Amino acid sequence: MRRFSLIGRLGPNDTAKIKLVQTDSADYEIDFLDNDLRPGFGIGQALDQLSSLGLRPQESAIDLTILAAMVNAGDTRISRKVNAQDGWSREIDLYVPVSSASTWTSQKQHIERLLRFLTGDRWRVFFRDRPKNAATLAIQPKRLAIDGLTEVSLLSGGLDSLIGAIDSLSNGKRPLFVSHYWDAETAKAQAYVIDALEKHFSPENVNVIRVRLGFDKGHLDTKETEDTQRGRSFLFYALAGLAASALGKSAAVNIPENGLIALNVPLDPLRFGALSTRTAHPHFIASMAQLAAAVGLTVSYSNPYRHATKGEMVANCADLDFLRRIVGGSMSCSSPAKARYKGLSPRHCGYCVPCVIRRASLNSGLGVSDPTLYTIPDLKAQTLAADRAEGEHVRSFQLMTKRIKTNPSLSKILVHKPGPLIDAVDEIPDYADVFRRGILEVADLIEGVKAKPGR
Repeated sequence: MRRFSLIGRLGPNDTAKIKLVQTDSADYEIDFLDNDLRPGFGIGQALDQLSSLGLRPQESAIDLTILAAMVNAGDTRISRKVNAQDGWSREIDLYVPVSSASTWTSQKQHIERLLRFLTGDRWRVFFRDRPKNAATLAIQPKRLAIDGLTEVSLLSGGLDSLIGAIDSLSNGKRPLFVSHYWDAETAKAQAYVIDALEKHFSPENVNVIRVRLGFDKGHLDTKETEDTQRGRSFLFYALAGLAASALGKSAAVNIPENGLIALNVPLDPLRFGALSTRTAHPHFIASMAQLAAAVGLTVSYSNPYRHATKGEMVANCADLDFLRRIVGGSMSCSSPAKARYKGLSPRHCGYCVPCVIRRASLNSGLGVSDPTLYTIPDLKAQTLAADRAEGEHVRSFQLMTKRIKTNPSLSKILVHKPGPLIDAVDEIPDYADVFRRGILEVADLIEGVKAKPGR
């Protein structure tokens, strides 16, 4: 097991000596600027796209994006299996150049707690002032800002963000959509969704920035990779904050996520803590909002669908006919590429947690048959092996369903398992209720599905 130190640099003139706190750690440098002082790793791409819309973000928002990029580098290029004493938690130090080291250092403990909650890793962050020639990284637009942008909304290519986009545009809003991708399947789903939205609502109303930000071995050659990616939502929120700060009017960032997934209550005792994703957990969203305010960002974060199940989001979509026509091209699966192991083209597996909830929601709220292409088209057509991926989550849902049906009030206790709700104490009854409704929504789908341990 090793502790890692990742050192952020800003161009060839950034030669400041960095004193490592952990002198025996494995240290790697990441230079975010090229010789022309243009940010790389997708950050420059985001700044260019904002500039093309006449928008210029705050420098502190660029700081947040660089910090999030460094988190992403550690999260994806440092193996848990190789470096975690407990099989999960890694130890990573980040040395981040920012526009105001004193401002960011005042939030050091808050950031470390936030990242620990999100990923389960032990992070330490250290800040220093940017070199003088990189004091300003935002691009001065050469055109007037595009008129009428009201908010920022994440657009992942998934079903929830698609519904969020349809609802906003149908209600006359003009969001600036922010998409992040790395793999080909995510990129394909996003392109499909954006094209469909533009054709239906007109290109003038669908403004999007799409950012490909990530690190391969050419960028950070640890000779390791990690697929769990618990820290990726920090990157998503940072990119959304970057865009929202450019709107210049306390812009809202919408995180469209159904309440069941937002809470992500562990379905079994082996998935407590960060073993289950906390992408849109209320505590994480509140922590991001607190951080943004503390570093001077004119940004707020919220989940407008936190009290709705996915099926309710589908049924109440502002343009259900349009959703029916295009929903098959959205992507919810956690790993669509694994279909190749069965000699199939990439598609929804049909049995991971996001797929099960998607199937239940479309079964419940769409009003027509589900058009999604699944590796297992019919969960009831065969007995699923509960000790293998194809049946593991279905069986976990069945066990949770039985618990909730036997004792509905148990939901009031279980909603506290994924993490604290002290930031939304008045909403605890609503969260308990949406969790119960969400589980029962899935129960209708998996009733009669056979999932048993294999031999």
